[in-house]
Formats: sequence, structure tokens, C-alpha cells
Amino acid sequence: MNIDQLPAEIVIAANRIRDYIRETPLDFSSYFSELSGAHVYLKLENLQHTGSFKLRGAFNKVLSLSQEQRKAGCVAASSGNHGMAIAYAMKALGVSGVIFVPEHASPAKVEAIKRAGGEVRFFGTDGLDTENHAREYALEHDLTYLSPYNDHQVIAGQGSCGVEVAAQLSQVDAVFVAVGGGGLISGVGSFLKSVNPDVQIVCCQPAASQVMTASVQAGEIIDIPSEPTLSDGTAGGIESGAITFDICRDIVQGYVTVSEEKIAEAMRMFMDSHRMLIEGAAAVAIAGFLDVANDYREKNAVIVICGGNISRETLKKVI
Repeated sequence: MNIDQLPAEIVIAANRIRDYIRETPLDFSSYFSELSGAHVYLKLENLQHTGSFKLRGAFNKVLSLSQEQRKAGCVAASSGNHGMAIAYAMKALGVSGVIFVPEHASPAKVEAIKRAGGEVRFFGTDGLDTENHAREYALEHDLTYLSPYNDHQVIAGQGSCGVEVAAQLSQVDAVFVAVGGGGLISGVGSFLKSVNPDVQIVCCQPAASQVMTASVQAGEIIDIPSEPTLSDGTAGGIESGAITFDICRDIVQGYVTVSEEKIAEAMRMFMDSHRMLIEGAAAVAIAGFLDVANDYREKNAVIVICGGNISRETLKKVI
């Protein structure tokens, strides 16, 4: 499948996974609308099963495997949400597997992976190192590696979020998405662009880990260090040759990086005004929007609230 075929594959994915996922609300936010002067809508993927959009790509990928591949088993690498999603999908579909996580992964997310039925193993301190190890392990043991972002089927599954947005709001002028490896923004952005070529796709990243932004600016995937960030779900590098790089380069109009202070403040603003938990990655998209909100006054802006999995320790620190 090439990039031009992606919107059609996203529609297929949305139909394939419909019975396994939750169609999440697209809520109008009076708070952020009044604050910004835009018409702000929040796509609440924090209410998805497993608390994250990642379930979409996980189910689409596992459902696309052959019976032989399912029987042999799968391997995944994740900072948490992808691992939870893969564990949930594999358990639901009767597939066994191993999930590698970085040594510094959120304890709350690791426990959630275990509760979902996943076998957890630790490796590396950077998400990219963990991914590379998991891929090698899969090759050595003749298992299927389930990438968190560098896979057409995963991207198509994440894009089902965009299918829902297009059905829930007739006019979308801009969509703000937190970006790590780029799977979510590639899927959502590609589909919404196919519906309305004028929609603005905006990549939001923490200043402490902005590999995609720096890579697009450099014209190639580069390896830069990631500092600790509240947005652990987007932290880490991007593997060489990742298909999300080309997609982001082609469809993303804006890149916004935000400080840890702005991420924490966005978390507090959301939790105070909407009475729901979110994780740092979701707050990156909110903070990114607020940074450039003046450019979207009177326009319909969608912010993808990508997940709500936050540890009590992190929550205490933020509050």
C-alpha cells in the first residue's frame, strides 16, 4: 500500500475494527473556545478502551494477520499505551505475545499491560532502543513484530479516529495532534486531508523530545537526545526509514513545540474544566493549540485528547 491508498485503507480499517473499539465523543469545549476565540472540539480518546487511541491500530494490525501469524505469536515494543492496546487486542483475539518496554516506563502503564494479559519484559532507556530490540527478538523467534507507528495497518487503524471526526463535525479547519513516532497524525491527517484538502494538520511535540519536528526541518530522520518529559507517550526517537516521516512531511502544515511548564498547565486546565484525567501527551496537543490559538479565531479546531493513562505519582506532581 502506498500513501495515496491510505485514506481508502483507513475506511476499511474503521469497518474492520468497529465491533472492537469505542466510538469516542467529539465534545465542544466552551472553556477552551472562550479562552481562545476559536470553536474548539475535543476528540476524547482518553475514553477509549485501554484509555488511548492506540487500541485502534492494535486491533487493525492483529486482525490483519494470517492464522499462521496469529498462532505463532507477536512481539511489541511500547512506552505503555501501545503495549496495553496490543495486550488487550491479543487477549481478545486469542493471540499470545511478548511486550518490551523501556526501563523507565510508567509503572501504572506497565501494570495495565500485565492486567490486560501481556507478558512484559524490560529493555533499554530510549523507546527507539526498545523497538529495535523487540524487532530483533521477533526475527530470531519467527514472531510478528507489531510496530507502534511504522506500519501501514497500524496507521490505518489510528486513522479511524479521523473517520469519526469527519462524521461528527462537518467542517474541520484544523486538527492538533501530539506526535511521537507519528502514527496517529499520519492516519488522522491523511484521512481528513482526503475529505478536505484545506484542513490544517498541526504536529505538537514537547520541547524535550521533538524528533519528528527536527527531522522534518532537517529533511531526514535524525537522532537527537530526548530529555525527560511529562509526555512519556511521545518520547523517544524514530526508527530509520519510518513511513510516518514521509507522511508528516507531506501533510503537516504546522509544527509547535511546548515546554514542560505549558504541558503541566494544560493538564491542569483540562482536568479543572472538563473533570477528566488526561496524560501528558494529550496535554501537549492542548498546549500546542493554545500557543497558536490566535491563528484560528472563529475557526473549528479539533484537539485530539490521545490518552488518559497517568500514574498517581505524575498526577500529584502536576497538581
